[in-house]
Amino acid sequence: MNSSLAEPGLPLVVLCLVMVALAAIIYRVSSIGRMITAPAAALRGFVQLAAISLVLAAALAHLWSSLLVLLVMFGAAAFTSIRRSESGRSGIWLIVPLAVGIGLVVPLCLLTGVVPAHGIAIVPVGGIILGGTMTATSLSARRALAALSDRHGEVEAALSLGMTERDSRLEVVRPTANDALLPGLDQTRTVGLVTLPGAFVGVLLASGSALQAGAVQILVLTGLLLAQTVAVALTVELVARGSVHRRP
Repeated sequence: MNSSLAEPGLPLVVLCLVMVALAAIIYRVSSIGRMITAPAAALRGFVQLAAISLVLAAALAHLWSSLLVLLVMFGAAAFTSIRRSESGRSGIWLIVPLAVGIGLVVPLCLLTGVVPAHGIAIVPVGGIILGGTMTATSLSARRALAALSDRHGEVEAALSLGMTERDSRLEVVRPTANDALLPGLDQTRTVGLVTLPGAFVGVLLASGSALQAGAVQILVLTGLLLAQTVAVALTVELVARGSVHRRP
């Protein structure tokens, strides 16, 4: 059975153009935004995917170049987390949760031999872990800083009772960690029931068995749970200590 999907060619081009055009028309008719939004996003995605496809085709052939690709992805993730957290220059500290999260999970996968030390395996697994950790870190920092701003009076009250500044802040920001971890937890709880995640589908499309697909997906999900939990815990601590703070 041919398991190939979305082969490059004229039918794919026509289908993508039709879907983008329909999205643009809906934007226009419903007045939910500028008509150019969907085509611009699609064009940007096409350019980025074309570029990364060419790079990966060469990079995945060697371990050192694969690690270099992962390092570049880490830099992009760190920049995105800093920008989304709205913490200004202090957001540079968010590199720490990201580094610890992926730096804990990927080596564990390699040392146990579950993930082979080949670029074709390291980059996809590392990329998924990094992407999920980036989202959790960004959301955690953003929610924690918003909580400090909205509940500043509670922090002042705790300080007046003799609590340290770190503990006073922690009482306010700790509950926000649950919000940051919720998407990852929901994904793990509903996998196979509500959605079939990308890693599972990817293995199936690559002619792997359903058992292989399930094994890869549970590896990714548990890796995400660990990386996100560590990253969010560290992010909350950094906010509580004032290392990460809102821009003036």
